[in-house]
Amino acid sequence: MMLPKQTFFFLCLLADWSWANEAHRRATNETVEYMKFLETRTFFRKRQDNQRLIHSLEAKLKNANFSSGNVTLQTNNIQSLVFKLTCDFSGLTINSSYLEKAQTRHIMQFPTELTQRACKAREAPQELRLICIYFDMKYFFQDDDNSLLLNDNILGASLVNHSVSSLRQGINISFWHNESLERYDLTCVFWKEGAGKASWGAWSTAGCETILISSYQVLCHCDHLTYFAVLMKLSSTEISMELLAPLTYISIVGCSLSTVASLLTILLHFYSSPSLTFQPVACVAMAALLHYSLLSCLTWMAIEGFNLYLLLVRVYNIYIQRYILKLCAFGWGFPGFVVLLLLLWKSSAYGRYEIQIKTSQENDANSQNTSICWIKSMEIQWVFVMGYAGVTSLFNLVILIWAVKMLHGLHCREKKWESRICRDITTVLGLSVLLGVTWSLPFFSFSDFLLPQLFLSTIFNSLYGFFLFLWFCAQKRHSDLEAETSSSLQMIRTGLQSNHSPLRSPQPSSLTCSASPVPPYGTSHQEGGVEEDMAHPET
Repeated sequence: MMLPKQTFFFLCLLADWSWANEAHRRATNETVEYMKFLETRTFFRKRQDNQRLIHSLEAKLKNANFSSGNVTLQTNNIQSLVFKLTCDFSGLTINSSYLEKAQTRHIMQFPTELTQRACKAREAPQELRLICIYFDMKYFFQDDDNSLLLNDNILGASLVNHSVSSLRQGINISFWHNESLERYDLTCVFWKEGAGKASWGAWSTAGCETILISSYQVLCHCDHLTYFAVLMKLSSTEISMELLAPLTYISIVGCSLSTVASLLTILLHFYSSPSLTFQPVACVAMAALLHYSLLSCLTWMAIEGFNLYLLLVRVYNIYIQRYILKLCAFGWGFPGFVVLLLLLWKSSAYGRYEIQIKTSQENDANSQNTSICWIKSMEIQWVFVMGYAGVTSLFNLVILIWAVKMLHGLHCREKKWESRICRDITTVLGLSVLLGVTWSLPFFSFSDFLLPQLFLSTIFNSLYGFFLFLWFCAQKRHSDLEAETSSSLQMIRTGLQSNHSPLRSPQPSSLTCSASPVPPYGTSHQEGGVEEDMAHPET
């Protein structure tokens, strides 16, 4: 039985229509599945892949086939809309009511100017498509600073195959929040591709204006199409300069007192808990820490002596690359290496050390023992305590004698040097403290010197940090006075030069001669330069 031609033609059209609808449905489902893939696999990808994934989604939406004026594709966290536009475009407003799964309220308003440039540029009529993508997750647009975004919302818009920028009317994007935003600094931004280092872009404010409509609504007015968001930062309260200074001093004093009090708390805790202090592991750790502290102190004294040796003896070619870094590495690292070596070589080197104390009551002499956490081996004490301290003290003592000799030679060539005696005594005492000469007193622990040595060593070495503080304050005061004097002499010299006639060369005066600058410390290579530097206590 033959079908009529009209019937056959109708069946062909129906089959073709069904096939086209099936193809459209299949393409739509593929796009939705891809959007689900994006939102469910965010934690298993690298940030560098985000650009490729976003562009793939844009390409799928660009090639989407639909017969109506627009199509909407939605997942839980990604919503996409595609609109067909014409050259007689009269504007468009898209709000969250278009999207059933939109979690927050937002509106995008496009001006009539949106399609004008594209319609003028193209040669033949063609369909224009506006793609809008809403992300309720910021994973794909995390910048290097991991900035905080309002509602984690990113609203994107693009005109297919056309770049839209420098719009006169602009695009309005409104964001809402269900809580007050008054305590935040809000900034409208757009995603600039290629501007990030670790990420595939960065947030930028160029071409966008932020308008706070209310404490719950932010309006972004931008002159181009891209992905938009609102950056959130907690508002910083400005502090006046009048309040900053006292707050700074209070912080310094309070932190200093807290530091001292914390150290006292630790010491009192160990002092009142002998059972804890003399646990094997705790006692070994405390003994090693005390030994490391002592060796570090002695090492830095030797470094001070070496530095003075470079300035006084060598003088020339004393520049060493990364000098301070090398000194710090040696001053803190070498003592640690020694202590670690002792722990590895002989684990029983540190621990509970017994000290015999004699008590005299009437005519009976009794003895009792006290314990501290220290080095148990006398051989290690002789080598890594007494020997280490002896070499350091001997080296620094030689440097100190050399410095005193240079001071004496300098003043022997001067006629009036009585006025500098007090200053030189201060310099010598300061150098003695700086070089740790008082640490040589324990070597006089014999015969009649024992008792005075104990008191002198305890007094001077326990106040070592205080002496350094006094030395620092004295040198700072002297440096400030010298700076003021140098500034005053410079002003006088400038005034004298300005009073001379330009036709007559200035005559030398006592002021200009006496104000001749001294070569900078540590850089002079002229004869007598070192002695001149030694005349200043800050050396």
